[in-house]
Amino acid sequence: MAQAPKQEGGYLKTIELCNSVGRASLEARIDGCTAFIDAHPGATKALAIAYNNRGNAYAETRDYDRAIHDFNQSIELNPGYTKAFNNRGVAQLMKGEYDLAIASLDEAIKLNPNYGEAFANRAEANLRKNAYDRAAQDYDEAIRLRPDMAGAWSGRCWARTMQGALQAALEDCNKALQSGSGNAATYDSRALVLLKMGQLAASIDDYNSVLRLEPKLASALYGRGLARLKQGDKAGGDADIVAAQTIQPRIGDDFVRYGLR
Repeated sequence: MAQAPKQEGGYLKTIELCNSVGRASLEARIDGCTAFIDAHPGATKALAIAYNNRGNAYAETRDYDRAIHDFNQSIELNPGYTKAFNNRGVAQLMKGEYDLAIASLDEAIKLNPNYGEAFANRAEANLRKNAYDRAAQDYDEAIRLRPDMAGAWSGRCWARTMQGALQAALEDCNKALQSGSGNAATYDSRALVLLKMGQLAASIDDYNSVLRLEPKLASALYGRGLARLKQGDKAGGDADIVAAQTIQPRIGDDFVRYGLR
């Protein structure tokens, strides 16, 4: 009996660590979830949550194989656990397994048709497959469900750019940036839109914003180089393009696909 308070404290501590997203180190979160999993083999739904939480921690360390294994365990224990399907889809997406990711996200959406994040994640998987129409449709649904999700506006900006709907794409990128999502990807997308629209000075300003955040992003260097060349700045444009090709030798092929030379 004298040990009961100590044991209870240890039990509560493992739960706290396993659930402490952003409040504990990844190692501590993994250890807390592992301790709970090892100590509670029969607690089905609680175990499903613990496996899901440990999978998220593994995913944050980029150990996607272990993450997917844990999400599989979580789903096996609770086949109706939508978060585990979504999170497995994200880990598969990060591994480049786009078809598997879409299948996992299909299941998450089937279980919860109002899961905005799952629509946004499936949209990204479709983007990676260059399936821009499907991506745009999923972003439409994600934005309808979660209009505060800046990443969905940014993603739809890119999808619409690839569809050639430049004005609509520009509005989406503006919305994402106005919401506080001043990340390199969104500036890079808007810079490309502006470049395709012939708004060269504005495009260069956005590429400069990208390069302040990510100085070695080849797409931003190459895009800025094209904009400078179109402005008549041959020296600056050539320098940017050489720098971009040093980082990513075939970056020019991407821009040809975007309709720019």
